[in-house]
Amino acid sequence: MAPSGPSSARRRCRRCLYWIPVLFISIIVCWSYYAYVIQLCIVTMENIGEKVLCMIAYHFCVLLFAWSYWKTIFTLPMNPSKEYHLSYSDKEVLEREPRGESQQDVLRRLAKDLPVYTRTMSGAIRYCDRCQLVKPDRCHHCSVCDKCILKMDHHCPWVNNCVGFSNYKFFLLFLAYSLLYCLFIVATDLQYFIKFWTNGLPDTQAKFHIMFLFFAAAMFSVSLSSLFGYHCWLVCKNRSTLEAFRAPVFRHGTDKNGFSLGFGKNLRQVFGDEKKYWLLPVFTSLGDGCSFPTCLVNQDPEQAPSPTGTSAPTKSIENHPFPAKPLRESQSHLLTDPHPWNENNGRNEKRNVGMSNPALTIENET
Repeated sequence: MAPSGPSSARRRCRRCLYWIPVLFISIIVCWSYYAYVIQLCIVTMENIGEKVLCMIAYHFCVLLFAWSYWKTIFTLPMNPSKEYHLSYSDKEVLEREPRGESQQDVLRRLAKDLPVYTRTMSGAIRYCDRCQLVKPDRCHHCSVCDKCILKMDHHCPWVNNCVGFSNYKFFLLFLAYSLLYCLFIVATDLQYFIKFWTNGLPDTQAKFHIMFLFFAAAMFSVSLSSLFGYHCWLVCKNRSTLEAFRAPVFRHGTDKNGFSLGFGKNLRQVFGDEKKYWLLPVFTSLGDGCSFPTCLVNQDPEQAPSPTGTSAPTKSIENHPFPAKPLRESQSHLLTDPHPWNENNGRNEKRNVGMSNPALTIENET
């Protein structure tokens, strides 16, 4: 037990240090609340109507920001379900086999009934030695959390949490409402910043708070706009940050658009079917995080069709002998929706060969 003492203490110290970025953001937000509400609205603004409108709108922005930030921080990342974990007997069989093709034969046998289509760069079954499980598609092991995270995007120090399937929507809303919060402060603080800067108002205690508040909000707006724009692009392409840097590998090879179903359906995977919940930090993402609809072609389904009305040449499905593994019902309904999103024109879709877009051929249909 003696060796575990110092190790346990170090782990607790690291866990405390991980909260420093969150504490920093919380302090900045608390100060900005004081600077805006007290020093700007109550002390500096003279028009009663302007005070009331600014304070109502400000508190609305603060509420949405704090709600989404809280949900991003304290929503536990989802881990693979029990069916992906190896049983005790399977672990023994795997450990007895020498590393290499023999272990891969065992893993292929264990994964044959699982909806797993992605592979390693060498074409092997994706297996986590630390968690002792077959990795579901888009699942990765986080070295900070020391566990496998479903649809892992990245580990974010600013929320002290892994951003993945369970909280990716919350993270997007956190970025959106953070940006809205900063832009609102910049817009309403600008005229008073100019007045203080040009000595149009007398020097008071409020001068420092109002001027520094404008600089801080403007600086954060620039960084947040680029980050939010990047993640909007990822959602449109149905990629995670990890997949943007390294495209997923399928049995037929690397395919950066392997999970893209088109703009509308990609959006629904993250935000759900009911639009009334899209802007609220409540979980509405589709699926269970373990299985995802995929396409077998390298063509980007968001690209416009060729002038002749036929799609670009794609790899034949027969060349990709994927096993027949069922998708989760909550994900496969995206493929059989009787009222699909019409990114183009519904009539044009019906004229496609086979009454469907060949770029949306699903692996479990083979």
